[in-house]
Formats: sequence, C-alpha cells, structure tokens
Amino acid sequence: MIFNSLEFGIFLPLVFILYWFLFKNKLSAQNFLIVAASYVFYGWWDWRFLSLIIFSTLIDYFIGISLEKEERLSYRKLLLWSSIFVNLGFLGFFKYYNFFVDSFVDAFSFFGYKFGSSSLNILLPVGISFYTFQTLSYTIDVYKKNLKPTKDFFSFVAFVSFFPQLVAGPIERATNLLPQFHKKRIFNYKSASDGMRQILWGLFKKIVIADNCAIFANQIFDNYQDYSGSTLLLGSVFFALQIYGDFSGYSDIAIGTSRLFGFNLKQNFAFPYFSRDIAEFWRRWHISLSTWFRDYLYIPLGGSKGGVWSKIKNTFIIFIVSGLWHGANWTFIFWGFLNACYFLPLMILNKNRRYTDTIAEGRLLPSFKEFIGMSFTFFITCVAWIFFRAESISIAFDYLKRTFNDSLFSIPSVFPKVLFMIIGVFIIVEWLQRNEQHGLEISKNLTEDEKDKFLFLRWSFYVILILMIYFLGNFDTDIEFIYFQF
Repeated sequence: MIFNSLEFGIFLPLVFILYWFLFKNKLSAQNFLIVAASYVFYGWWDWRFLSLIIFSTLIDYFIGISLEKEERLSYRKLLLWSSIFVNLGFLGFFKYYNFFVDSFVDAFSFFGYKFGSSSLNILLPVGISFYTFQTLSYTIDVYKKNLKPTKDFFSFVAFVSFFPQLVAGPIERATNLLPQFHKKRIFNYKSASDGMRQILWGLFKKIVIADNCAIFANQIFDNYQDYSGSTLLLGSVFFALQIYGDFSGYSDIAIGTSRLFGFNLKQNFAFPYFSRDIAEFWRRWHISLSTWFRDYLYIPLGGSKGGVWSKIKNTFIIFIVSGLWHGANWTFIFWGFLNACYFLPLMILNKNRRYTDTIAEGRLLPSFKEFIGMSFTFFITCVAWIFFRAESISIAFDYLKRTFNDSLFSIPSVFPKVLFMIIGVFIIVEWLQRNEQHGLEISKNLTEDEKDKFLFLRWSFYVILILMIYFLGNFDTDIEFIYFQF
C-alpha cells in the first residue's frame, strides 16, 4: 500500500476513526490497533514479507530482555552479535546475495576462470533496510545500557512495524519512538492540523514534483545517447528533484500521518539543496540514516579522534557502506565513494562543520558567496546522482562524457515550461520555509493575530495546492516511491 493510492486514502481515515473514537483512552487497544493496521499496510504488497518482520521483531524483543538480565560481558556480546548476525544475515541474503555471487563470477571470469552462475530469483522485501536498522539500534542501545528494554510486547511490535514510517523511514531510534507507545496519547488539534499540512506538502512533492520530473528524467537517462549535453545536464537536475521530492515527500507524509495519531518523529530532511557545502548537505539529507551511521558505525570505528589517515579511512568506510545500503549495484558504491571524495577536503581542513546555521539567516536573499556555495554544492550533487541513477558505472561515465562537451551550451531539446513554473513555485516556498520543519508549517514566531490575519491567504494556498495535485499531478501507479527498493 502506497501513500498516494486510493487504498491508503480509505485505510488512513478508517484507522484514524477506530483509533480516536472506538479505542480512545485505551492505550493497549490503540497499540494493538497500530500493530494490526501496520501488518495490513505492510502485507498489502505481499503477505509473505510479514514472516521476516515478525521473526526479526521476536529475536530483538527477547534478546533485549536477556541483555537486561545478563551481566557477564562475554554473554552480552554473544547476545548482541546474535541480533546483528540474524538481522544483517536476512538483509544480506535478500538484498545482496545475487550481487556478491555475480561479482564473484565476474571477477574470476576476468582472469579466465569460468564459473556457472548460481543466482536466485529472490524477491526483495519492501523496507527491509529500514526496519532492520531500526531494530538493530534498539538492541545496540540496550547493550550499551542507553535504554532499558521494554517488556510490553505489543509496544515493541508497534515500534518496529509502525506503518507511517515502516517501509521508507525515517529510521527511528527506540529512545525517541518506543517511549511514546508507553504513554497515554491525547488528541491534539494543533498537532494534527500541522500533520495534515505536512501530508499535503508531501503529496505535492511526490505527485506533482517528483513524478512529473520522473517522466523527463527517465526519458533522458533511458535515451541519453540521443541528447545534447545541455539536455543531459537538465536530466540530472530532473532526477535530483525527483529523488528529493520522492523521498522527502514520503518522509513528510510519514511524519504528518504519525502526528495524526499523537506521535512525533524526527525531521528527516532539512532543505538539503540549500546547503553551502557537501558536509552541510549530508547533515540535511536523510538525517535519520546519516546519524545512524555516525552513531553506530563511524564513532565505534574511532570517528575523528585518530590521525589523518584514520579519519580518511573512517570517512570512506561510512560513505561506501552508505552507498551499499542503498542498493546492490556497483553504481551505489561508487556514488558513496564519490561523496567521500567530496567530503574529504572539508574534513582534512577542519571545515566540515563551518555551516551549522541556516543559509541567509534573517535575510530574504543569500549573499553572493552563499549563492555560489549553494550552486556549486547542488552541481556536484547532481553529478553524483548520475551514478546513483545510471544502470552501470560505464554508462554513468559515458553520460558525463556526453554532457560536458560543446553541446553543453546549446538549447536543451527537452524543456517542459509548465513543469519549470511549478518547480519555481516549489523552490520559492521551500526557500521561504527553510527555517521550519516542512514547507507548510506555520512559523512559531507569528502571534495569534498574525496567524488570523493570513488565514485567508493560507487556505487559498492550500486549495491551490490541492487543485495542482488534482490537475497537474502524475497519478501513474507504476511510479512507486524510489526508496521502496532500498
């Protein structure tokens, strides 16, 4: 079941009514409903996927309880590694088995040895990378004694399977989300209203921005030999907007939906294309994953405490693993490697944390220096996205070769005027809201009188967005959220 489907449009109000009207003031019943709804939501793709998430949930639930009882370090490590082995074992088999087998065969074929391929027709379970990391963070935090394990089974099951963020994040920490299942939840109109606005903005980003950009990005990437350099460069921009609108749109809908049920999830995107360097970009893009790798991989490896070579090694490890997390293809690994190369000079010069504020803070427009930094960061990000989108590394390099030649300065042969106008509106709204949590959040700095003053304008804009979604949205059901495949 996907967020922009008719099924979800029926499913969400039904669950909402049962949750707040039938099970109001019944915490255990609400949690049970969340579990049931989450399993229906997840099983909608393929009911067989449920067996994996149930098994992973049971393993980590009982390991968490055992860790609390066990004081011997050797046994605690055994329990921890059991969780890691089971979770990463499932992830590795379903997501990477064919990739490693085929890479092994290709490597030996290069030296003249022939092996018969033993690839399997494995169906990748939706969202396995997301809920695997979520359950792993729970076990690791319990092992480190940063979190007490829960004995409330349905609360834990609800934490693992919570349907708004189950299949594409944000990847929630147990320290943030799990305690919310233990507390009585009271309907908050302001929070729910803001959640509805965030859902609307997420749907706009997905259906109008991402899915319309996908048409032209796919057209250009699939036939890149036929286009000029300027059109190919435009294709990379379309894909950059597609993947941002698609993924951050999903996060907006997930966070907004969670607020309808009284839950607060962490912000996953903080307007990353307004970043002034690549380090700032990675603090603003897919925040839940980048902080996960920081806390559970980069810091345990030594982080930035060692010498220069240690920092370089750890930086490349975290970016390459991040690339591999995204998919079983050498293009993702190279994408991670390229981003590590971007990041490295900033880290070596200790400039990777020079931009921790918001660009053009307190000003309408950026300075010339900020504009140049933002433009350059967006450009190199688009170059990296080419490797992310291409079917192979060789195709990506060929795409770049055909982009940066004399035809780069020609007029693009693909130029959708209406889409450009929509993108312009989208960028303006995001820029004006860059200090907020999402594109339609009402600023907390406004007084009640100021909010009432702009009430008509706000509702007019909401209506315009709904009309744009209806008339200009791409409702092709074959275009799913990109990150479902990860």
